[in-house]
Amino acid sequence: MDKIKFDQFEAVDIRIGTVIEATVPEWSHWVMRIKADLGSELGEKQCFSGIMKFFKPEDLIGKQFPFVVNLEPRKIGPEKEMREAMMIMSVPGDDLPEEASGPEGPMARREAEEIAPVLFQIPEEVPNGTKVR
Repeated sequence: MDKIKFDQFEAVDIRIGTVIEATVPEWSHWVMRIKADLGSELGEKQCFSGIMKFFKPEDLIGKQFPFVVNLEPRKIGPEKEMREAMMIMSVPGDDLPEEASGPEGPMARREAEEIAPVLFQIPEEVPNGTKVR
């Protein structure tokens, strides 16, 4: 694991946003396009997440999640749609190498890919755009 300095961490802007739209792009069967309201300062931002195997778009709409909002925009998919934010979630098993070693071998990696990510839902509603510290 690479260490970062505290000021590098402080540069990451994490805000709470409400999912206002979640759809599956025509070009994908595993990526979800998510639009979140991040408050009056930031407005709406779009992100993409490979969570279709575990969640349906309607599972997210109206719920609040943390998003990294100061990433450099990036084009995604064959239609070059813009990713402007990233939803933060826990991905159990994602720390296994592609070819996991030991007695489990590659099977452990495949089994880990069957574990649903854990979305960080906010237990109490806060204003959109609230900073996470």
